[in-house]
Amino acid sequence: MAWVKTIRPDESDAVRDAVLAQRSLYPKVYGSPMAPDRVPQPVLDDSITLSHSLIPAALQHAFATFGVLLNPELPLSRREHEMIATTVSVLNKCFY
Repeated sequence: MAWVKTIRPDESDAVRDAVLAQRSLYPKVYGSPMAPDRVPQPVLDDSITLSHSLIPAALQHAFATFGVLLNPELPLSRREHEMIATTVSVLNKCFY
């Protein structure tokens, strides 16, 4: 749970649109099959994403960056992305 006020995608069209727009940039391997206009349940409870919900444009741009960096046409594989993320989390003593 985030420590700041959050707005769920089902409470605001702007937040819902921002979440869907940024998610569309992620490679399919990072997502699960779903209807294209449906916000997946984990996003409804994801405090990291929703901590940006007071400024939907910031949410979209911040998380779209990750989607672009995960592009399968770039030289890193998903395995390498996961290894880097795990290493950074361990070094930062992050519980994610």
